[in-house]
Amino acid sequence: QVQLVESGGGLVQPGGSLRLSCAASGIIFRLYAWSWYRQAPGKQRELVASISDAGSTNYADSMKGRFTISRDNAEKTLYLQMNSLKPEDTAVYYCNTRYRGSLVWGQGTQVTVSS
Repeated sequence: QVQLVESGGGLVQPGGSLRLSCAASGIIFRLYAWSWYRQAPGKQRELVASISDAGSTNYADSMKGRFTISRDNAEKTLYLQMNSLKPEDTAVYYCNTRYRGSLVWGQGTQVTVSS
């Protein structure tokens, strides 16, 4: 059974940084592409960034230059480094992958950007 566990969220002031982690189990991590999504209150879940099995990355326009997605295949962990955080980045952040045709999600980690 594939399990994804996000961590690293919290309360941060505008302009601050956070590093999110997503620990995966039950899957051959290195074979898959991975993504970070987020969902703010009252809004649809949106793609933040994705990384292919080969390490190619893709970012939503509003995150380019501020967020960095990375992966550690040995540790089976996905990361999201978030810098220059803004109040509009406040959301629950989720990692996911597509496994055997189905999307697998973690439980999410709350990020709140506020002074």
